[in-house]
Amino acid sequence: MKIKAAVVFETGGEFKIEEVELSEPRDDEVLVRVVASGICHTDLGALYGHLPIPAPPSIFGHEGAGIVEKVGARVTKVKPGDHVIMTWDYCEHCPPCKIGKVLYCLNFFLYNFHGARPDGSITLHKGDQAIHGSFFNQSSFATFALANERNVVKVPGDVPLEVLAPMGCGVMTGAGAVIHALQARPGDSIAVFGAGTVGMSAILAARVCGCTTIIAVDINPERLELARELGATHTVNAAEVNPVEAIREITGGGANFTLECVGNPKVLRQAVDSLPRLGVCGLIGVVPPGTEVALDMDLLMNGRTVRGILGGDAIPDLFIPQLVELYRQGRFPFDRLIQFYPFEEIGRAVKDMEAGRVVKPVLRM
Repeated sequence: MKIKAAVVFETGGEFKIEEVELSEPRDDEVLVRVVASGICHTDLGALYGHLPIPAPPSIFGHEGAGIVEKVGARVTKVKPGDHVIMTWDYCEHCPPCKIGKVLYCLNFFLYNFHGARPDGSITLHKGDQAIHGSFFNQSSFATFALANERNVVKVPGDVPLEVLAPMGCGVMTGAGAVIHALQARPGDSIAVFGAGTVGMSAILAARVCGCTTIIAVDINPERLELARELGATHTVNAAEVNPVEAIREITGGGANFTLECVGNPKVLRQAVDSLPRLGVCGLIGVVPPGTEVALDMDLLMNGRTVRGILGGDAIPDLFIPQLVELYRQGRFPFDRLIQFYPFEEIGRAVKDMEAGRVVKPVLRM
């Protein structure tokens, strides 16, 4: 079928809205009419060639939300007309998948960054030219997307899909890191380094968990002000003060939990140094393979933990409906992070995101 999509024809190039051909769904696939799609830093990493993905032409996008248009013969999870969020895909068969840790799937790159289905078949073409799609098994920078039954999550029909789109990745990652990975409890303290979508979602989740000291660390005063409005009890401008000293002073020795949401070795070191004994630092920020960091081994030996967290350790089919319900109750107002753009203005949305003028741009198809 013919669809409109934002195609990148060269690494680091501009998004161009083009008419392309999308394959029909196979027996285990779902065709989704995309209503909205968030733009994530992982999309920009793919755009600039920072991920091990095939060369352009490519179609990215992995925070898609829409309405099921058609399903394959074996699909039972959703039906045409259902509202869905699209997330990441996984193989179901490797050891991590079998214990429910699908983000740590041993075949994650094959199922999400291969530029095609896992069997190598291409789903997108422009004339005779093959286009690499199936990004996170969706490529949602388009009017229609092809996903697998595994990576669609049904959501209530009375919540705007354009609001829910970011839940598929950034929002779920930040919130899940606090709720599932760190398992923060009432009275705990947490310092979040980086007040973007992931960090802000972590702050919202910390409030839901009952953390009484919630510290936002960033260098953007406007982001820090928004963090306070969303539940941060303290803010630290790392461009003006030493964040480690500030956090130790605020908490009386260090925060029980810290989150590195930036992807910067210097920031990770600060997050670890801000822990007390038995504290835990979660690493969320994405970095190029081979990035190294220097840590104080004595600090680690004294009961501190550093652990990587993918996707908030969440099971999307369970966690997304929970977050939606928290949002409906007014306890998780992540919509405060969103600014909407027409699909045709994807270039402007990317520029605003890179300049820090918007936390979470969402494209309306």
